[in-house]
Amino acid sequence: MSVRIELIQVARLAIRQLGDSAPLVRAFFQSQLSPEGAGCDRDGRPDLYYTVFVLNGFEALKMPLPVDNLEAWLRTFGEGEKLDLVHLTSLARCWVAVGKKRMPDGLAKKLLARIETFRKADGGYDVDLKRPHGTAYGAFLALGAYQDIGTGLGKLPPNPLSIVQCLKRLETPDGAWNNVPKMPVGSTNPTAGAVTLLRHLHLPVNDVVGRWLLARMHPQGGFLAVPGAPMPDLLSTATALHALSSLDVRLTAEQRERCLDFVDSLWGARGGFHGHWADDHLDAEYTFYGLLALGHLSL
Repeated sequence: MSVRIELIQVARLAIRQLGDSAPLVRAFFQSQLSPEGAGCDRDGRPDLYYTVFVLNGFEALKMPLPVDNLEAWLRTFGEGEKLDLVHLTSLARCWVAVGKKRMPDGLAKKLLARIETFRKADGGYDVDLKRPHGTAYGAFLALGAYQDIGTGLGKLPPNPLSIVQCLKRLETPDGAWNNVPKMPVGSTNPTAGAVTLLRHLHLPVNDVVGRWLLARMHPQGGFLAVPGAPMPDLLSTATALHALSSLDVRLTAEQRERCLDFVDSLWGARGGFHGHWADDHLDAEYTFYGLLALGHLSL
């Protein structure tokens, strides 16, 4: 099962927690569509990255996708020559949502070849072409694209064990991962990404990683991005819960209730979710992460 499908299937479980609020969340995702059928960023502009989260939200809530308009918009990006790694892999994910049969002939192969231009000497990937090393985030994006539009052995990036070697250089002394080598402490999102990568590469993860992630829980619920962060955030909460679930680390009933209270505190009356307590915006990205978190908290 690909990372994309895995995330959507968990997010579908959020309907149990949403209850009567589900129509509001559906309406919010609908409001995030541009006339082109694309997802809008925080300034209301069509954006490939945000389109991924709008489409994921539509699929999770079993809403019909605007495939005809969206297909025409996706074609304007051609082979992704002008896109960075984030938007290039987003283009791949959007095409899969529309339907691989609708993709122009040969496009999948060309997109994957362009993704390889973001590969580093250490075997990893990164969004920054100037950075000499790969990151967990970059590898996570690349793996997802290969799973979505690759074929046969191409469902994994070439030489996948080199990704593991890259991750080894990103390990931190406290038993986690960071996106920069030789850092003294780990970070929640790179650690959750590394867990997902290793699991999809069918490699074991040390038990200390689950304990490290669980220790990032805030007393009021939610998870911190880094040790000592001033407040929890929804991205870290969703990714930490996803990683803990894959490691078979269960929350106690009290921890689960605290996390549910935290996620509920970020929900807005328009049906979307804020990223954290100091965030005044609602967007599709964090709203999908809200669904993902609620899905895990429903298990």
